[in-house]
Amino acid sequence: MSGALTVIETPRLRLRTVAEDDAAFYLKLVNDPSWVANIGQRNLHTVAAARAALEAGAIAQFRQHGYSFCIVERRSDGMAMGICGLILRASLPGPDIGYALLPDYWGQGYAYEAAAAVMRHAQHVLRLPTVYGITSPQNQASNNLLNKLGLRFERFARLPPDGKDTNVYRRDFRQHG
Repeated sequence: MSGALTVIETPRLRLRTVAEDDAAFYLKLVNDPSWVANIGQRNLHTVAAARAALEAGAIAQFRQHGYSFCIVERRSDGMAMGICGLILRASLPGPDIGYALLPDYWGQGYAYEAAAAVMRHAQHVLRLPTVYGITSPQNQASNNLLNKLGLRFERFARLPPDGKDTNVYRRDFRQHG
């Protein structure tokens, strides 16, 4: 992708910055029924709308904060499988780890591999004191993944903008000098 930078590599995955060229992939991802059911409707129906959403969201956050969602690619063939990374939300006091893979890539350990790498990056490179995670209470796979990543249930909330039922998780990193 033009202008994309590799942020993290794992044995099987490359997490790279989002580029405008990712709009068609992002459009497919956010309109997948699993995304709509577990994350919410984004009302993006064209590549142009997806490009604008990426520019205003992930691309702008990376420029401003040095982190955001990344495209998760398989290293062996460069196949884009989903997104994973950190994002700031006005409804949380710190960055939130988020992830979503297309269903074809579920059940193969990719979400954990990507998210665990993001957590290590948050702790050791970005030196963030805390990372949050949010998920719908009925999304058992994501609740389990957040626990596996060392995040612990903190509270139940209804967060803006949609006020849906949400589990809020948190992991504090101990910073050693």
